[in-house]
Formats: sequence, structure tokens, C-alpha cells
Amino acid sequence: MATYACNQCGMSVNASCAKCDMPLANGHLSLDDGSEVQISQCPSCEGKIKSPQCCGADMNCEI
Repeated sequence: MATYACNQCGMSVNASCAKCDMPLANGHLSLDDGSEVQISQCPSCEGKIKSPQCCGADMNCEI
């Protein structure tokens, strides 16, 4: 399962899709202004969410 961890406090989470029960994969979404946003996406149904945050920053994916 994809584990996201905070570099500042060490908090970590496991994330999976409630629809497919598949572990979420780390990814990036390109915005119209050319910037990228870190996301977590389901490899099965391709659903996407904003990656988890902690201590005011995106948590890092450890896989």
C-alpha cells in the first residue's frame, strides 16, 4: 500500500481507493498555468485526489 510520510514530524498514512480497494499511486497533475500538483491516483478506476498534507506541506510518497 502506498505510504505517505511527513518529513517534519514523521506522521505517515496508508491510502487506498474506497471504490476499488486498490493502493493509491503517487502522481502529478499538470495545471493550465504550467505548474504541477502532487496527487494520489487509483491505478484501477483512475480516480484522483490531492495528496495528503501534514505540517503545511505535501507528504512524501515512500514507494
